[in-house]
Amino acid sequence: MREPLILGIESTCDETGFALVRGRELLADVTATSIGAHERFGGIIPEIASRAHLESFLPTLQAVLEKAEVSLEEVDALAVAAGPGLIGPLTVGTAGAKALAVATGKPLYGVNHVIGHVAVDELVNGPFPESFTALVVSGGHTSLLAVTDIATGVTELGSTLDDAAGEAFDKVGRLLGLPYPGGPHIDRLARQGDRNAIAFPRGLK
Repeated sequence: MREPLILGIESTCDETGFALVRGRELLADVTATSIGAHERFGGIIPEIASRAHLESFLPTLQAVLEKAEVSLEEVDALAVAAGPGLIGPLTVGTAGAKALAVATGKPLYGVNHVIGHVAVDELVNGPFPESFTALVVSGGHTSLLAVTDIATGVTELGSTLDDAAGEAFDKVGRLLGLPYPGGPHIDRLARQGDRNAIAFPRGLK
């Protein structure tokens, strides 16, 4: 039996992303970013990101179809990141996905953005073990998850109470006067530092 061809759509922050997946095989992915428009602000401006998604949605869709050498008619179903994320960008992505579903008659599935970070690992490293613990460390989310089934059995064990790791990097980068995004610059500078210079307390041992 032929594995279904799924078109994935991502618009949770500043990047418009499309991917085509058949089973566990990634056929193609294309991303359009608006990060250049946010650099002078030192962070993501939701209104600017939303407008960029509007401009990038159809060209990025066309690009991924061409890259995979398939037509929209060949797609069996659509999947869209339905949250968590920035409200404006999410609205653009989900509205676009709904429009595609109506226009093509394809089924549409909403996907949890954070769980999606974990699920995509299967495309790179193969099937998951029967149960495992996943640590998600991204720009807007830092979560520890217990997973028994990636679609139906994900339990959050804990998450940050304030800033996620990526947000902390960006804020420290701004304080240090580093270009946006601050993460790569902080990482580069940290390699030149002394890890024993400050004795930081540990919350857990």
